[in-house]
Amino acid sequence: MEKKVIGRFDKADFPLLNLENISIKIDTGAYTSSIHCENMEEIDDMLVCKFLDEEHPLYNGKEFIFKDYDIVFVRSSNGIIQKRYQVESTIKLFEKIFKISLTLSARQEMRFPVLIGRKFLTKKFIVDTELTDVSYNSNSHEHKNSIQE
Repeated sequence: MEKKVIGRFDKADFPLLNLENISIKIDTGAYTSSIHCENMEEIDDMLVCKFLDEEHPLYNGKEFIFKDYDIVFVRSSNGIIQKRYQVESTIKLFEKIFKISLTLSARQEMRFPVLIGRKFLTKKFIVDTELTDVSYNSNSHEHKNSIQE
C-alpha cells in the first residue's frame, strides 16, 4: 500500500462510534492511539463510558457501551505505567476506513480528544509536521495546507 502524507493535526470520522469530524493529533512519540473518555466502568460484562469533546456539543457526554474490550498496560511519556481499557473500532481518513485499536483515557488536560500513535500510522502514513487537516481538506476538495503536485 502506498503511504499517504498526513499532517500533525487533522479531523477524522469514527464510523463504528458514530462520531464525525473529530479533531485528532498525530503523535509519532506515542505507540498506541487513544480516545478521551471518562466514567469508565464495567457493568454486566460490558464497558460503559462517556466520550468527552467540548468542541462537539452533539457528541460531548455521548455514552459508549462496548461488549468486546481488553485491559492493557500503557507506559506514558513520563514513564508511568497505566492500566487502560482498549477497544477495536474504525477510523475514516482520506475517504478510506481503517481498523484501529483505541485505548480509553481521561485526557481532560489535552487539547485533542483523540491521539493517533505509531501502531496505527506504521505502513500507512508519513507525517509532515508542517501540514494540518490534510485528510479533512482533501475530503472537502480544498487543498489548503496539503501537498501540491
